[in-house]
Amino acid sequence: MTARTPVTGRAAAGAEDTDRDRLPKPGFAFPAATWKEIAHLLTNLPMSTVGFVYVVTVLSTGAGMAVTVIGLPLLAAGLWGQRQLGRLERLRVRALLGVRIDEPSPLPLRGQGGGLSGMWLALKDPVAWRGVLYDVIRFPWGVFTFSVTLTSLFVLWPVLPFLARGMANVDRAMARALLSPSDELERRIAELESDRGVVVDAAAADLRRIERDLHDGAQARLVNLAMGLGLAKEKLLEDPDAAAAMVEEAHGEVKLALQELRDLARGIHPAVLTDRGLDAALSSVASRCTVPVKVTVDLDSRPAEAVEGIAYFTVSELLQNVSKHSGASQASVDVWRSGDRLMLQVVDDGVGGARLDGGSGLRGLAERLDAVDGLFVVDSPEGGPTTVTAELPWRDRGAPARRAGGRRRR
Repeated sequence: MTARTPVTGRAAAGAEDTDRDRLPKPGFAFPAATWKEIAHLLTNLPMSTVGFVYVVTVLSTGAGMAVTVIGLPLLAAGLWGQRQLGRLERLRVRALLGVRIDEPSPLPLRGQGGGLSGMWLALKDPVAWRGVLYDVIRFPWGVFTFSVTLTSLFVLWPVLPFLARGMANVDRAMARALLSPSDELERRIAELESDRGVVVDAAAADLRRIERDLHDGAQARLVNLAMGLGLAKEKLLEDPDAAAAMVEEAHGEVKLALQELRDLARGIHPAVLTDRGLDAALSSVASRCTVPVKVTVDLDSRPAEAVEGIAYFTVSELLQNVSKHSGASQASVDVWRSGDRLMLQVVDDGVGGARLDGGSGLRGLAERLDAVDGLFVVDSPEGGPTTVTAELPWRDRGAPARRAGGRRRR
């Protein structure tokens, strides 16, 4: 049997010190989440001060100068800056309070028809204005939470976790209420305003194209025709043979002018599309393409006139790109219905490399389809083949126009 040796004196004191070191010290007994909440409450003061000063100086200055030329642009820029402050605050809330708040949709500045429309959207931005309210409310709250937390660190240590949790929960609720993205109604309003700008721009571009085609084509040809007939009239008695030649030449000019007017009318809305539908209209377009095109249309009924027109012009422009840019030897067009969507697909075996920003008009097509809740996807690796897929919302012929409930994202 082994006898135990009693621990006395300095050895006993050393054992007691070791046991004491193993006990959790009061300052580090809080969990990591509590320390993050404390850090958040302590940084409330500097962050709320920055936000409040920004609101008072930049936004109030812009609002006060609204009657001047620079007032509204300054206010719009200030609201844009408020969005960035809101983004920083969402990052801080996520890191220290564990609250994940989705980022709001960016302002739809694409296709707005100029800087004035973009500025107006910024001035009406609900996300930025809620951020302004957040910074105004948070300043006195930030002073309060900083003071209470700092005092509790030295005086009310035992109840600090409970105080921190309660105040942090208020911060969580405030952030969720004022820093969250706009609700669906606000999103749809912004999207509708953006889409309206795209449609207006597209319509204006079409009117300019029609005016240019009339001025440079049929109108110029008719002016020459009138001049030629005037000269023929003068020579009718003096030189009948020359007058007959001029009339013959004028007759050729009339034929060309008529053809140009037909082409222009077809570009506005082809009669074959109205009378016979997509199958015949797309077959007509394919026949004018410089490469052989196989057209397959599998529809058991005709969509609404507007949808049919957009589908026709989309395929028409895509086939023009095939003729001009693809270097293809053949192409195909497929049209079918899938549920409540009208599907289009144009494929060619050309050199590929087509991009939405490549200057071939694809970006304009994508914007036009996006304006009607459509979808436009380009798959064109270098070396080909190129596959362009488009979707449009299906509406039955004669049905009232309406927009789909949710936007499909690319």
